[in-house]
Amino acid sequence: MTKLPMTAAGHAALEDELRHRIRVERLALVQRIQEAIADDPNLVENSEYQIARAEQDINEARIAELEDKLARAEIVDVSRLSGDTIKFGATVTLIDEDTGEKRVWQIVGEPEADPSNGKISVVSPIAKALIGKSKGATVAVETPGGAKAYRVRQVEWFEHSRKRRERA
Repeated sequence: MTKLPMTAAGHAALEDELRHRIRVERLALVQRIQEAIADDPNLVENSEYQIARAEQDINEARIAELEDKLARAEIVDVSRLSGDTIKFGATVTLIDEDTGEKRVWQIVGEPEADPSNGKISVVSPIAKALIGKSKGATVAVETPGGAKAYRVRQVEWFEHSRKRRERA
């Protein structure tokens, strides 16, 4: 069984989603299906029933996916990590060599990646390019928009990087 590295915060988020899908979504979908059957017992032509069943199938598939990811989770305590070399869990401040724009990314597990919130997957092209580098290094990354070069300005270690970025 392949382990999935993730932060404690990422693990907690997956557990929260799983609980919500089981306790709230599953029950609401069962109720919608029952109401649709009560309104029209001809299930073949009952569009409300068909829609609710499709949504139930999607919800059940996501529950199975979450259960699998949580079973394979390898939680990494980022607060116990340190050093100047970039690895899983690091929060890295980068400067775009072309524009001077500052970007802050935390390298996290695939299940918790959320680029819009500054969390990139350890298997993303930029994370792969950063792993093993240190402060001051220049990193070339092939992006969908073309090659980009970044200078590593800072490497930090903390679990909740979003609060830190908001202060920066």
